[in-house]
Amino acid sequence: MWAFGSTTVPYSRYSLKQFIDQSQNDIFLDGQLRLVIEASNADALGFIDLQGLEPRHRRAEVGIVLLPGYQGCGYATDSLRLLCQYARQHLGLRQLTAIVAVKNEPARRLFQRAGFTCLSTLPQWLSCGDGFEDALLWQKLF
Repeated sequence: MWAFGSTTVPYSRYSLKQFIDQSQNDIFLDGQLRLVIEASNADALGFIDLQGLEPRHRRAEVGIVLLPGYQGCGYATDSLRLLCQYARQHLGLRQLTAIVAVKNEPARRLFQRAGFTCLSTLPQWLSCGDGFEDALLWQKLF
């Protein structure tokens, strides 16, 4: 899933443990909130997060990824709906944004169904191994 993030090197168990130990578990202090998407049997299906929190402007960026076997089953839709409710009601955010590769049709449909508006195309925004590809900037105002 390297293509979907901005990390350039893998995390070691040690660095992940340090990150968890040093985290304040407060989005306003850490600037991010990472959540695991689970099924009712507690299997981890993927992740959803808020990152790049801008408290003054009351906005953050959404990231979501599901393991391939769980895509297309409604988990992303439910998780995004719950995250939007949490961001609005409990964090007091006014808007969420997302950056989605133009080629990622399932993600485009997900954000559209969730009430996000596609604002613009970001030319050559994402590195894709042998070049760059365009992305779309999505926004949801509360």
